[in-house]
Amino acid sequence: MQAAALRAAIAGELRGNLLPFWRERSEDHERGGFIAQMANDGTVRVDAARGLILNSRLLWTFSALCRRQADPRDLELARRAYVAVESSFRDREHGGYLWRIAPDGRPLERTKKIYGQAFCIYALSEYHLATGEDGALDAAREVYELIERHAHDVRDGGYIEARAEDWSATADLRLSDVDMNAAKSMNTQLHLLEAYTNLYRAWPSAGVAARLRELIELFGRHILDLGGGPGHGHLHHFFDEQWRVLSDTCTYGHDIEASWLLCEAAEVLDDERLATSVREWAIELARTVLDQAVDDDGGLAYEGRNGTVIDPRRDWWCQAEAVVGFWNAFRLTDERAFADAAQRVWSFIERAVVDRSGGDWFSRVGADRTVDDGEPKVSEWKGPYHNVRMCLEMMRRIGANGA
Repeated sequence: MQAAALRAAIAGELRGNLLPFWRERSEDHERGGFIAQMANDGTVRVDAARGLILNSRLLWTFSALCRRQADPRDLELARRAYVAVESSFRDREHGGYLWRIAPDGRPLERTKKIYGQAFCIYALSEYHLATGEDGALDAAREVYELIERHAHDVRDGGYIEARAEDWSATADLRLSDVDMNAAKSMNTQLHLLEAYTNLYRAWPSAGVAARLRELIELFGRHILDLGGGPGHGHLHHFFDEQWRVLSDTCTYGHDIEASWLLCEAAEVLDDERLATSVREWAIELARTVLDQAVDDDGGLAYEGRNGTVIDPRRDWWCQAEAVVGFWNAFRLTDERAFADAAQRVWSFIERAVVDRSGGDWFSRVGADRTVDDGEPKVSEWKGPYHNVRMCLEMMRRIGANGA
């Protein structure tokens, strides 16, 4: 498949499947805002709690679509998402945003998980870039300042995973029930890096630049496990406050996602020395993921240990990030194997992950392509951010003329 054909296929998926689904089926017309959970058969669970991650990602998605495609339908939905985040999730007493609320708007979990605050910065910055709304940028800056004041580790660098409702220390640092109760994680640092990259676009302050640079350098010092060998070429997952590694697995989706997000962060800082190092990291991450985790059918496995896949399931977000990450590595190296990998993963997405009858993508399929119907189509963790972003990134990176 040539680059122009790949771009056309991805653009067609965006226009013909993803946008109709999220534009037409995500709104909650009874309670306002957006639905919280939908099964693969289209059944909406009206009593499901509403999560900050889904709503902030919806805000980012519709804002990004508005900024890049200027469709009034996306502007309307971006405004709806902005109102939902600000009116329902914002903590007016302590600052920041609540993690989870009931369908009627009652707070259910007030914890300030830094991962969630990061997605608010990411989304609010994008909304400001799309609309010029100063209130959104003010809100993003306020959260940034709260994170810096209460979660930044001045001594050892990086950011603590979570704070209590009032931003004091908390014993429960887990992002979810399946995560380790550790002081620091790759996942939170990665999405803070992503958020600060977008905040810097909207507000290029020296303070944001310094923190973004610190985050990039932290990846090089503590999070990246490079150097060759079957157990290397990945990101470590969990750490104590002094960055001692507490975990021994990798998730291939995070590895390939980080490979291009780190490049993006270095590029906005316009520091060629730093960018050169980051490109080397990105290439090694992409090469390791390609060597270890992409199956013959193009599907990307979920988790590995010591160079061996331990969870072969294919999650939708990992496939989306692999397309961008491998294409980014191709542009950095001009190695055809990376372009072929991006195209193979895309072909797998088309064959096994896209829901041709119900719209959008299945959340997870097995190594045999069997759909996991236990994973919802829409949930606190399943929204349009990964796959819509992949489409927008690939359309931009390839260009209308296929170059």
